[in-house]
Amino acid sequence: MKKAYVRPLDLRHGSVDLSHGGGGRAMVQLISDIFGRAFDNEWLRRGDDGAVLPAPAPGERLVVATDAHVVSPLFFPGGDIGCLCVHGTINDVAVMGARPLYLAASFVLEEGFPLADLQRVVLSMAAAAKEAGVPVVTGDTKVVEKGKGDGIFITTTGIGALPAGRELSGANARPGDAVIVSGTLGDHGMAIMAQRENLAFDSAIRSDTAALHGLASVAMDAAPDLRLLRDPTRGGLAATLNEIAQQSGVGIVLDEAAIPVDPQVAAACEFLGLDPLNIANEGKLIAVCPAAQADGLLAALRAHPLGARAAKVGEVIADEHRFVQMKTAFGGRRMVDWLAGEQLPRIC
Repeated sequence: MKKAYVRPLDLRHGSVDLSHGGGGRAMVQLISDIFGRAFDNEWLRRGDDGAVLPAPAPGERLVVATDAHVVSPLFFPGGDIGCLCVHGTINDVAVMGARPLYLAASFVLEEGFPLADLQRVVLSMAAAAKEAGVPVVTGDTKVVEKGKGDGIFITTTGIGALPAGRELSGANARPGDAVIVSGTLGDHGMAIMAQRENLAFDSAIRSDTAALHGLASVAMDAAPDLRLLRDPTRGGLAATLNEIAQQSGVGIVLDEAAIPVDPQVAAACEFLGLDPLNIANEGKLIAVCPAAQADGLLAALRAHPLGARAAKVGEVIADEHRFVQMKTAFGGRRMVDWLAGEQLPRIC
């Protein structure tokens, strides 16, 4: 029987069409030529509906995290939706204290999405996964009609191994603990916003997107009694600390003068009427540890390339109201509350 002819993918000028999601030869070709080549590994290569993976070491538990990524624009200074979805899911696993092992990825593509952009996104994902040492072992692709999507949506799921006895949780903060951030705040959200609004600065604001499992490991080694790690993504530092205060039943007091913010990010926030404490980050950690271990943790973080500007920004206090407050540069205090809604849509 003569095989049906399938036109080669035009990766320079072609676009996604409905046949690429139809389950036939065109779909197999798309998956093979773009996804298979980029993510190639022994598990993915089998071509099964799922991946059979080695078990973690005896005594270890599994950690699973999943996240959907809908960022707009897809490409921005410092990254793109491809590396962002890899970094974000690895970080969700890492802040649980786990060792990230594998990723799964699901793509929803809109009819008409340029194949060149798809390849660029997928190659960025593959490079980020390879650099992190966390392979994409299984996935899925769907195509929707033009007008029923927005180019590309990506959902990633991460699997990690958590050693016995390690329990990092937002419920662990105790009065007297130190609150530490690993670097400047608001870089990712403002890189997205500056791109959207065509804001010009002496140098472009760049997203901080990065895989943080190495930095998390450094933090756990440096502070044996580390209470928790979190990555302050949507809602920024303010939302994350309010979550911790609620989970632990404590209050938190921040020192405004100690909070690291890049001058260009601060200027952009002031211009747009935004608070950097509410802006998303994709390459920063929040760590809470006993005060006696704070100096050692800071030194260890600062010795790592992703933690060079780490700073102690506050402390945990007893507070039945579970408030997060800020000691301002003028000597007063203000509440650091949750946002009522979403300050910057479509940023991760």
